[in-house]
Amino acid sequence: MSVACFLVAHPKGTMMWDVGVIPDSSFKPGGAPLTVQYPTSLATVPKPLAPQLATLGYVPADITFLALSHFHYDHVANANAFAGSTWLVRKLERDIMFADPPSPRTVPAFFNALKISKTVIINDADYDVFGDQSVIIKSAPGHSPGHQVLFLRLPKTGPVLISGDLYHYPEERKLNRLPTTEFNVDQTAASRVAIEAFLKKTGAQLWIQHDFTANAKLRKAPLYYE
Repeated sequence: MSVACFLVAHPKGTMMWDVGVIPDSSFKPGGAPLTVQYPTSLATVPKPLAPQLATLGYVPADITFLALSHFHYDHVANANAFAGSTWLVRKLERDIMFADPPSPRTVPAFFNALKISKTVIINDADYDVFGDQSVIIKSAPGHSPGHQVLFLRLPKTGPVLISGDLYHYPEERKLNRLPTTEFNVDQTAASRVAIEAFLKKTGAQLWIQHDFTANAKLRKAPLYYE
């Protein structure tokens, strides 16, 4: 599986969508590739996140908004680096992130600084980040209580929807298979139906974040889509 992070640059600000599986603080000076054993998986990251942002001219302090598809450890590892950004989050998701005892599918140390971040609780199914319909966070619960996906209207590339963990592999979509580890499998099924209808309506590309083969073909920083 791939573990992708996305920087959205807009005339009114910037947003990070998901922030990795290994925190930059775990890397040795020089940022050589690092492998970490988690309870349920082995993660390898070729380079830290901050140097990748730097190739585009940004540091974490430049990021206006932080949005996470969901709270699982493989999407939130560098969240604390963006504690100075405004966090866009759904209440159910924030609640489970700071629950006591912690959820077994997360690492609280990755995001504990967000507890005091400036926070916007998203109440609507669709949240228009910059007010012009170009960057929309869409509710897609099931994989986690407040799971969400990201819709982008890009002038040259066209519409794109970034999946979070609504799907992990294209075969799930083709064969209509559902994972056995969902927070609420019926919600996931309903979210998929709604998002598939949205994809058909908008003609958007679907970028499955964990699809290793497809993600390998996407442009990486310092390249970009516009």
